[in-house]
Amino acid sequence: MTGNGRRVVIGASSVPRFLPHVRFQHDPVRDRWIVLAPERMFVPDDIAAEILQRVDGARTVATLAGDLAQDFDAPAATVTLDIITLLQDLADKMVITA
Repeated sequence: MTGNGRRVVIGASSVPRFLPHVRFQHDPVRDRWIVLAPERMFVPDDIAAEILQRVDGARTVATLAGDLAQDFDAPAATVTLDIITLLQDLADKMVITA
């Protein structure tokens, strides 16, 4: 959802970015990447953290998927679906927008 009550839908052509009130950072105490939002904290697994580190508000999901598929020698279609699933979940939690 956005401030206007509409759901953000993530697709291959979406350009994801963190909402202004959200921080994605490495937590040295836990030695983990974390997503901080008002009154919430998410601890992504290693794969999700690898994806989120590349979310910069400039690249499309398709570009992210292509880069990750090449870096990890994985099928681009599978990587794209995994990225969309992750980012849609975070968009529904008002952490990511596109």
